[in-house]
Amino acid sequence: MMSVRKKKNIPNVDPDFLEKQKAALVRKHRQVILFNDKEMAAIDEYCRRFKVTSKSAMLRQAVIERVLADMDENHPTLF
Repeated sequence: MMSVRKKKNIPNVDPDFLEKQKAALVRKHRQVILFNDKEMAAIDEYCRRFKVTSKSAMLRQAVIERVLADMDENHPTLF
């Protein structure tokens, strides 16, 4: 018996819009952070234990999660 696959309905998106969106995600601002031996050992152990393949992605995610959580908790109020 042969199965029939449905065609995925992909909307037409303006290529200029996609290009601008892609350009906005390019990382171009470098930040440098230094760790002491104990901090680095803890990071290495975490990456080994949880099979993290990209330390930079893991650190970036941790920083952004913290920043967004703090911003959400301390949002401006009108009164």
